[in-house]
Amino acid sequence: MKSTWIVVADSSRARLFSAASASDVLVEVGDLIHSASRLHETDLGSDRPGRSFDSAGEGRHAMESPQNQEAILFAREISAYLKEQHDKGAFSKLAIIAAPEFLGHLRATIDQNLMNLVALEVDKNLVQHDPVEIRQSLPQHLPI
Repeated sequence: MKSTWIVVADSSRARLFSAASASDVLVEVGDLIHSASRLHETDLGSDRPGRSFDSAGEGRHAMESPQNQEAILFAREISAYLKEQHDKGAFSKLAIIAAPEFLGHLRATIDQNLMNLVALEVDKNLVQHDPVEIRQSLPQHLPI
């Protein structure tokens, strides 16, 4: 029987856990770090985000911050890793627990075939919590 993987992530770290059954304890199977997301914006680029003209009209707006761009890059990195692991048969279902904004980045970057495997999403930042606390924040029985 294939396991369910639980991805617990924020913009700089993703911890990957496995649960063999619906009520099983979580076993950590991976830890991805994105150091650039931990840097201050001034260390990533200019002091302020650039500004751009609208394609129509005379409006101007701020461009994305370097930190947000790094978060998107990390979400893509996590997505590629998950696809690679799924192709190897590492898991059959996914649960994603992520900081709210980062959860949106993951949704936007995860391959549609993988999104079909997502059984649960939780919009909380629990990346610094221990596996027991993370398990307690999930439904008693993971939907697998």
